[in-house]
Amino acid sequence: MTSNPTMSINVLKSVLQNAGVVVVGFAFAFAATEIDSLLGFIGFRSTIGQIAGGVLLITGFAIRVWATSLFYERHMAVIKLAPQKHLITTGPYRFSRNPLYLGGNVFVFLGAALFLGSPAGIVLTGMNIIAVDFMIRREERQLCMSFGEEWVSYRNRVRRWL
Repeated sequence: MTSNPTMSINVLKSVLQNAGVVVVGFAFAFAATEIDSLLGFIGFRSTIGQIAGGVLLITGFAIRVWATSLFYERHMAVIKLAPQKHLITTGPYRFSRNPLYLGGNVFVFLGAALFLGSPAGIVLTGMNIIAVDFMIRREERQLCMSFGEEWVSYRNRVRRWL
């Protein structure tokens, strides 16, 4: 088996970037525990919640690493406000049009909230998903303008979230 140094670098960059997403997810959840305290919410920290949270965190991290590696493979920036050069439809993009948001804003944020047992974290994750959905719809309009029928065909066969 031969190793591909470019692929290794892409995966390493993806792992490092997404480790930051996990840190942000825990910061989000920790802030939510402070909100719990202020509002008098009772946390629900439990072994089952921590296991479920851990599974979601690992799953979200893995999805994001897979998805961002595909961006780096095509020499594209992961976080970019301008339309992208390529429409990626392979890897996790076969199952979700938004694996980066799904992995981070859903799985990592919710996983961290469950891991820390924060009711406010769960509510804030839901509110974040609603806000992200508005951003996704804006991005989808850009993708439609950039990729036309290729985008429409992809949109018609792959769900927005799952």
